[in-house]
Amino acid sequence: MLIVVKGAGDLATGIASRLFRAGCSVVMTETAQPTTVRCTVAFSQAVYRKAAEVEGITAVLVQSPQEALDCVRSGKVAVLVDPAGACVSALKPDGVVDAILAKKNLGTALTDAPAVVGVGPGFAPGVDCHAAVETQRGHDLGRVLWDRSPAPNTGIPGDIGGYTTERLLRAPAEGTFVPLAAIGDTVEAGQTVGRVGDAPMKAQITGVVRGLLPEGTPVFAGMKAGDVDPRCRREHCFSVSDKARAVGGGVLEALMCQWSKGGEIQWHRTSN
Repeated sequence: MLIVVKGAGDLATGIASRLFRAGCSVVMTETAQPTTVRCTVAFSQAVYRKAAEVEGITAVLVQSPQEALDCVRSGKVAVLVDPAGACVSALKPDGVVDAILAKKNLGTALTDAPAVVGVGPGFAPGVDCHAAVETQRGHDLGRVLWDRSPAPNTGIPGDIGGYTTERLLRAPAEGTFVPLAAIGDTVEAGQTVGRVGDAPMKAQITGVVRGLLPEGTPVFAGMKAGDVDPRCRREHCFSVSDKARAVGGGVLEALMCQWSKGGEIQWHRTSN
């Protein structure tokens, strides 16, 4: 089964890894300059490095839909710079998963594939997707929604270790970001962990740096540039998060349920 996942950030990567391990062939789309802060667990880094590995799964940057098919036939995840999702019409996948997390639909349609799943706010099952998956932390995280949209964006990050907004690292000014710490480092509250020009970016809490933008990334004032995990478990920085695994499970459930309703699956498309 061939699935196109729009977006290749850390949550989309968690979804892709779950689909891949379930036997699906996965093609992911990304922008030309991804701004994923959890770089160590995001296939979006293949855009910069040509390849990226997360939990033993390798993703490779490709240049065309045909190269994407060749890549998935070799047992890897394909990443294509295609922010508009133009490859969908060329690939004719069995499923499309919109995991861009834009808080609104940027162009996904119900007719894109036999099974279309919207991840997070901005999708309406039966209108622009067959099902949506809840991304808000709490009781319904990862729940498949067939008759209602996911909870609207609150603008407040989920609670981890008793902290929400305090976990975030935001760019102090517009310009070029320079990290002064690395993912996996333990930092103290008030410590400078990055800068933009002469403006320092300080940690608000003590914990482990779980995400940080790469050096040279263009930023604007207030842009998310990283996050600190107060649980201080360094190993968490290098594996898919609990949230991404839960959402990935919901996506897999939604695809399987939709296919069971009669969606045609092209089992032969990516076979050797």
